[in-house]
Amino acid sequence: MTIDIPTWVDGRLTPVEKLEAHVKGLRHKAISVFLLREGRVLLQRRAMGKYHTPGLWANTCCTHPFWGEDSLTCASRRLAEELGLHDVTLTYRDTVEYRADVGGGLIEHEVVDIFVGQLPQGTEPQPNPDEVMDTIWQPLETLAEDVARQPDGFTPWLQIYMRDHAEKIFVEADPA
Repeated sequence: MTIDIPTWVDGRLTPVEKLEAHVKGLRHKAISVFLLREGRVLLQRRAMGKYHTPGLWANTCCTHPFWGEDSLTCASRRLAEELGLHDVTLTYRDTVEYRADVGGGLIEHEVVDIFVGQLPQGTEPQPNPDEVMDTIWQPLETLAEDVARQPDGFTPWLQIYMRDHAEKIFVEADPA
């Protein structure tokens, strides 16, 4: 099954097959979600069957909207598909753009809508093993230094988020 994602071609938003967008490094839409609880952020370790960056730690959830799908709907859909999490209230935080080599001749050139949410106590992820091999609640206070110290263990986009956008993403994060 091919999946068309919103991609800019000749200055216009156009549906392009996801793998083609990555092979050509085309600028395309994406979403990223960060779920928080008590000063920690939920990270996922990408399943080994993923076509890029398998086995690396990433933010809670990230993907590309389908053609015609809005970002918030996409974020909620992927939280359910990847982590079995439903009805999580998400707040739009910011839109950022980055370009990163993700290996295997693939480039992520993304315009990302970032969402943040609070996951209540007693609600735990139920990872889909085709998508996620592990999860961890990482203390926010040590995440940036862990990513900087061991970058090869984290996805390129999480490295970029922590280096360049953490203040925007985690502003007023997880209020007590």
